[in-house]
Amino acid sequence: MIELKNIERSYKTGAGQTWVLRRIHLSIREGEFVTIMGPSGAGKSSLLNVLALLDDQWTGEYWFQGEAVHKMNRKQRAELAKRNIGMVFQSYHLLDDLTVKENIDLPLSYKDIPRAERQALVADTLDRFQIVGKKDLFPSQLSGGQQQLVGIARAVIHTPALLLADEPTGNLHSSQAREIMELFRKLNEQGTTIVQVTHSEVNAAYGSRVIELHDGWITKDTADPDVAAEVGRP
Repeated sequence: MIELKNIERSYKTGAGQTWVLRRIHLSIREGEFVTIMGPSGAGKSSLLNVLALLDDQWTGEYWFQGEAVHKMNRKQRAELAKRNIGMVFQSYHLLDDLTVKENIDLPLSYKDIPRAERQALVADTLDRFQIVGKKDLFPSQLSGGQQQLVGIARAVIHTPALLLADEPTGNLHSSQAREIMELFRKLNEQGTTIVQVTHSEVNAAYGSRVIELHDGWITKDTADPDVAAEVGRP
């Protein structure tokens, strides 16, 4: 599904150039459940933003379902993401001027789905996440945990081919976190490819593969024990 070749990302700073991703070579097969781990500042969220097509300041090659993302313009990448990718953000990224119901409906508005079917999907999702009573509230009226649930509901409602999650249970209590991870497991079993960033060993155990990043380099990949040597890290 995904093939990254020699992906690099850096920022210009007063001291010169700061690298956050170095020589990333990564293949993710359709149906995999991948966990990205590493210390703060390792490049985990940067890699997720590249995969999500939210960042276009990288170099290298990115292939998504056989399409050359690196040759697309910004509009083409945005359309590809809308059709295929769901994203759970660590900081929610809900739209403040939309209600809970409208936020959750947003991904469906990009697809050719009849209004009645959309309304039914939103109603089912509100019920599944037990937030029916919050449907007419705005994000500012919700707790952090409630905003996280809405963000997850929005990411999964259109059954994306690829689900990306940045610390998806960071603001949830343990029982909610377990329910979300069980939902991810079920989506994965139904064919959704999942890539999550987490510090939680418990969450990582739901996946089938762990990739570790340090200082922007992939230093471990349980699918390929020799990966550190392959990427050429000094």
